[in-house]
Amino acid sequence: MDLEKPTNKQTAANTKSKPKGNGKGSKKKGFSFRKLITGTIIAAILALICALAIYIVVIMSGFKILENNIDKIETTNESTLIYAQEEGKDKDGKDKPAKEIAKIYKGENRESVNIKDVPERLKQAFIATEDRRFEQHAGVDFWAIGRALAKDIIHMSAVEGGSTITQQLAKNVFLSSEKTAFRKGTEMSIAFALDEKYTKDEILERYLNRIFFGSNAYGIKAAAKVYFGKSNLNDLKIWEMATLAALPKAPSKYSPLKNPDLSKERRAVVLRLMTDQGYITEAERAEAAAVDYVAPPAATQGSQEYATYVDYVMNEAEDMYGIDEDELLTKGYHIYTSMNVKAQQTMETTYANPSFFQKDASDGQKIQSAMVIMDNKTGALMAMIGGRDYKSRGFSRVYSKRQPGSSFKPIAAYGPALESGKYTPYSIMDDTQTSFGNGTYSPRNYDRATHGQISMFEAVKKSYNLAPVWLLDQIKVTTGMDFAKKLGIPLNATKDRNLSIALGGLTDGVSPLQMAAAYTAFANQGVQNKTHAILRITDAKDKEVAVYKPESKQVIQPKTAYYMTLLLQGVVEPGGTGTKAKMNRPVAGKTGTTGLDIKGIEQYDRDVWFVGYTPEWTAAVWEGFDKVDAKHYVTIGSGSPSMIFKEVMTKSLDGRPVTNFVKPDSVPDLTEPPSGISDLTAIYEPDKKSVKIAWSSLGDKIAYQLYRKGAAEADARMLIQSATPSVNDTSVNSGESYQYYVVPISIDTNAQGAKSNVAGVEVPKDDTLPGGVSPSPTPTMSPSPSPGNGKDPLGPSTSPGTKPTTSPTNTDKPGSSPSSSPSPSPGSNPNPSPSPSPSPSAPPANKPVDGTSDKPKDAGQVIAPINP
Repeated sequence: MDLEKPTNKQTAANTKSKPKGNGKGSKKKGFSFRKLITGTIIAAILALICALAIYIVVIMSGFKILENNIDKIETTNESTLIYAQEEGKDKDGKDKPAKEIAKIYKGENRESVNIKDVPERLKQAFIATEDRRFEQHAGVDFWAIGRALAKDIIHMSAVEGGSTITQQLAKNVFLSSEKTAFRKGTEMSIAFALDEKYTKDEILERYLNRIFFGSNAYGIKAAAKVYFGKSNLNDLKIWEMATLAALPKAPSKYSPLKNPDLSKERRAVVLRLMTDQGYITEAERAEAAAVDYVAPPAATQGSQEYATYVDYVMNEAEDMYGIDEDELLTKGYHIYTSMNVKAQQTMETTYANPSFFQKDASDGQKIQSAMVIMDNKTGALMAMIGGRDYKSRGFSRVYSKRQPGSSFKPIAAYGPALESGKYTPYSIMDDTQTSFGNGTYSPRNYDRATHGQISMFEAVKKSYNLAPVWLLDQIKVTTGMDFAKKLGIPLNATKDRNLSIALGGLTDGVSPLQMAAAYTAFANQGVQNKTHAILRITDAKDKEVAVYKPESKQVIQPKTAYYMTLLLQGVVEPGGTGTKAKMNRPVAGKTGTTGLDIKGIEQYDRDVWFVGYTPEWTAAVWEGFDKVDAKHYVTIGSGSPSMIFKEVMTKSLDGRPVTNFVKPDSVPDLTEPPSGISDLTAIYEPDKKSVKIAWSSLGDKIAYQLYRKGAAEADARMLIQSATPSVNDTSVNSGESYQYYVVPISIDTNAQGAKSNVAGVEVPKDDTLPGGVSPSPTPTMSPSPSPGNGKDPLGPSTSPGTKPTTSPTNTDKPGSSPSSSPSPSPGSNPNPSPSPSPSPSAPPANKPVDGTSDKPKDAGQVIAPINP
């Protein structure tokens, strides 16, 4: 025992004798390692316990939800009601009572089918598309979730989902479309419970009977009837099965009734998945992919009162408020809309009357039409119809983009010109130029004639084509495109960058909905409101879940809108193209037609339009065939949509006080230019060897621009601006013929009137005149001053919106005018007579000159006004 003590001491001593650093270092290293191992084990155990606990909670939660709500799989859902909210307030200042206009729901068009009656390939189509590992997983496919997450990360967006058929059934029956982690976890827990309770066939049967296929079809059997007119699923062909399997992803988007091209594209994806997974052969895939969809008889698709409007409301609920169609048909919402019941009923009655439309084609096909009415002050949709035989969830032509023809001229040409501030409705347009862009574009007027220099009023009223193309050429195409974009019609930045947009020649076309919305800016002093139909939405317990928030924007100047209204009012007056739209209250509008390019029937049209407005509402009417060919085209012109406009708007607004278009306070009065001259005469006076041009005076405040065109000249050019109503032209040549006209201009406002009648004259052969044998002496005459204003009567001309200048200006800026600057004659007369400038200015943007910059042959001659 004594021997042990030294040993212990020695051990202790030895221990103490070890270097302190080494001892402490060894002790610290051992402690950290043990702590790490121990902590890791404990953490793993705790994590496993937590995971098991969460798993148990999730599973138990799913079983509990399923147990408490098992009857939901069989029960009918609540209907959603849609109301028309009457405008105005009652005597107590409250909103007037809303009228129920539609009820949308699930149940009526749902048919169940036993899984034994579902063909194997139809089941395979859905499994291949929605859940390829359906037979292997237990309700949730973690492999698919991982694959979807990986793809989402790679693409930096949600490009693939991971929900199984079981999860989709869980969501469809028990949950909403709310996108939260909690909702997703609940969905997975219910999916586990469903997989535990039901067999795979039972789950698939409930899924196929429950899922929404669009067009108010619930369940695979109802969908087969709606889209293919087949009650027996075994009669479906592979391409039809693939079409149905393509629908659950986005029923509205991939509906073959609404979007046959998109449906065919999605069908091809389904067929490829079936081929890749071994369900069909490559030959079967190719054959099924090539088939074009043909809708079954309309009787199987069902109809509904106010169908177009109701369908628009459903689309808006999803697009603006995130409530998809499936929820709308099941959750019992109450949707309050801006529909005017009287207008909607009038519209549908009118469209049911064949007398308003062209006769059916030889094969019985009806010409189609669509109409939209909007409130100018709010942007609210009053009424709409998508076709003469529109069916619920069918092809709505209010969205269909067609060529607008002349109804687009106010948007692409006249509107932007007015907006620039350099033009007014009285500005003069050139309707003579027939070739633009170095000969690349050669439009024609509908009457195959040219009309010279005309006011914007006349160009719009008569719907001439050359004038707006010329105008757009002056203000530049980009200006027109920018203006259209302001009004909510963005054009193709590359393909539409050309002058044809002035006549409505667009790459993608425009819809009645877009045209109505654009014209509301003209009717509402340049302010445009967001287009909408829904005012508010409440849930089944009357709790407000969505409400429209007004959005308005000043898109164009009030002056532009007012001037455009003045122009478009002329269209419906006698002599205009839209007289059939004239009604018992103020109205403005524009007709539109698009020509046919089919040989032998070029005189007819593809599309015809009338877009117009009263102080209260704006409406757009389109008419034509869905597909134009040698048997299907418009023969009645724009008169038909004009009559439809009048019929619907007159009856819809009946009983309302008649109001007038109001000039904005900030807009000055529009001054009318001088009246036209119709008695111009031109007579050659042999003794004076000159042509005397005379006309009736329009007053002391008027000057006159004299234009002349020689037989060898392509275009007329201005010779002089005179303050007197007669001029002697001594710059004529022997044996030549000439045509003259004058354009009156107000000295106070520079407003330009229409050109006069054209007077012609022939100069006889005379050796003493230029062009004869003997040299011509240079006659000289002194012009008399303008009466009452002290201005040089031969001074440069001006145009509306500009001030007179003392020297010629060569500019293409709208508002300026070419002038004939006086220049001395080559004689030695101490009072040299003025003559046309040797190099006259090129015609500016809004002046009636189609002259030439070539030096005139008669540079040494004079043209002088005659004193009264």
